[in-house]
Amino acid sequence: MDSGSTVTRCYRHPAVECHVRCTGCARYICPDCERAAPVGRRCPECVREGARPARRARTLGGGRIPTTPVVTYALFALTVLAYLAEVVRPGLVDRFALVGSRLVDPEGTRYVGDGLVLGSAPLRTEGVAGGEWERLLTSAFLHQSPFEGAFGILHVTVNMVVLWQSGRVVELMLGRVRFLALYLLSALGGSVLELVLADPGHASAGASGAVCGVGAASYVLHRRLGATAGRADRLAAGLLLWLVVSAWFAPWQVPVGGLLAGGALALAFAYAPRDRRPVAVQTGAAAALAVLLAVTAAWKVSELTGGSIPL
Repeated sequence: MDSGSTVTRCYRHPAVECHVRCTGCARYICPDCERAAPVGRRCPECVREGARPARRARTLGGGRIPTTPVVTYALFALTVLAYLAEVVRPGLVDRFALVGSRLVDPEGTRYVGDGLVLGSAPLRTEGVAGGEWERLLTSAFLHQSPFEGAFGILHVTVNMVVLWQSGRVVELMLGRVRFLALYLLSALGGSVLELVLADPGHASAGASGAVCGVGAASYVLHRRLGATAGRADRLAAGLLLWLVVSAWFAPWQVPVGGLLAGGALALAFAYAPRDRRPVAVQTGAAAALAVLLAVTAAWKVSELTGGSIPL
């Protein structure tokens, strides 16, 4: 060999002269190190690196990015179907709307408030205080009966428009599981605040609490992503406007409770430390909120029943 020529050697076996480069890293490799690849010859390290699975993109909350907001569509469909069911069976609203406590006689007559009850007919307690705990969530899928005027139709329509617009965005930002948890806990937050502060005999229904929780989450998540102040302010203004409008259809405690619950949970989802088990932090925050709401509801029911908690 000409003494002026440069001798190239395998990066893994320096004693072996070679003339082939890895198409991945451009290092020289000997026949023992060559690995066949669709794009030429590669070294063992590049082959191993190429075999590693690509890291999946994650949502802001750390979950898998959904391609379709399935949960939003399901909640939308369920609420619309429930409203159509009210048309067929108007009694569904009375059975599943949120009621704290009221007395009912065998004839179905209801006694609410401090009114005097005469006669010896046995009375039973109806509502959450009567063990109907499901009302805390079922009320969020019902709305004012369409037979009671146009307000019922307007209420469900606006709620579904807000859910359709904001829910799809928030679900794609959080992931399906986190979004469902946020929606249900926001609904529960609105119901619990109404149970605590409103007239226990008043019946109410509506998705305002859940929808306001989604709206609060949208604001928190957009701020976390660095949205401009103008855009964030428009989101906040729209949310406050819907809070005011909702008060015409349902007790103000429902949208406010949903907003507080949804906003608090969204903060936990968005700002959980990424390097310190974020899933554990987020799960703990959701569990803590659920326990807080459950304990608050149990305390109020105990107060309404004189110390007992029906199961």
